[in-house]
Amino acid sequence: MRRLGHALVSLSLLAGCGGPELESSAEPLAQQQAALTTRDVDVAPECQGILGFTNTASFQTLNQYVPSNVANNLIARRATSPFVSLTDLSSVSLVGPARLEQLATGARAKGLIGTSCVGILDGLALSTDDAAAIVSLVNGISDSELHDVLPNAWNGASNLLNLRPFTSVQAIANVSGISDVSLRNLRNSATLSRPLEALISAVNTAGDRGHGGTRMERHFDWWRTVVGDGRAYRVGRFECFGLEASSVPHGATVRPYLANAAEVRAEVDSTVKSANGNNQIPASVVSAGMANLDERITGRTFKGCYYSYAKDPWSGNSVAFFVDTQNGFSVLTDTYWVE
Repeated sequence: MRRLGHALVSLSLLAGCGGPELESSAEPLAQQQAALTTRDVDVAPECQGILGFTNTASFQTLNQYVPSNVANNLIARRATSPFVSLTDLSSVSLVGPARLEQLATGARAKGLIGTSCVGILDGLALSTDDAAAIVSLVNGISDSELHDVLPNAWNGASNLLNLRPFTSVQAIANVSGISDVSLRNLRNSATLSRPLEALISAVNTAGDRGHGGTRMERHFDWWRTVVGDGRAYRVGRFECFGLEASSVPHGATVRPYLANAAEVRAEVDSTVKSANGNNQIPASVVSAGMANLDERITGRTFKGCYYSYAKDPWSGNSVAFFVDTQNGFSVLTDTYWVE
């Protein structure tokens, strides 16, 4: 049976011991790949020269970097249509990871890619910006979010937590349990929500009004959040969905269905509008952030919770968070007031 939530044995155990023991998943590779998004390309713009080289180089030039039979196969295939991805290249007979590396070497030698392209790691042609973002994510991500981002590589996620901090994306790729799919999911989490993160930053600036306001988060430890807030006085709604029975915080009701894209969008849109009452957030930031949100949530399902709490009689918070049940994309909203 597929695990929808972070395996948390009990509220008291997590609060006292820093997290539960996690179990591995044997979910088929096809289902792992289904978690990837429509914007999930495998060649960064800075590395497009790898494709350009393969699409245009003569046989003689290609043969300097790959065997002649491979060069012939590439030329025969590109005659029907140009290569558009590493996956496309890998579909050609005799082209595997070593041949991709050789093609990247050729592209670099001909000046078609430069230092802004790190090269090819685990089926991804990464830019230096992508690589830095992955390293930053892995070094700072919480236990619960990392295991949500890597639901089918729980041992790999645990190894990352034990071995960090990392200084290079190559070191991350070399960790036991981190596969092509794992590195891709890390790259997606680190890079594919930048317009939304810019909007979240603007909301947090505009939404802080002293006596109340709004707050949003893109990367957060959802379990620590709900446990920490649980130490305050509960008021109003406390409803969760999609969590394992052992993961449901004490006192929460459980609804029998997951959240969909429309529900997530409605919550985020309401929070953005609340923060942007005076239209102080540039319209371009709002439109780009919401469009990015739509790209990440369309057709997806989410676990999460709604809850309210008060730390004292003079304040209150209403919180909602949503976590994609397959790839760990998450977003949190918080509306608060203070007398």
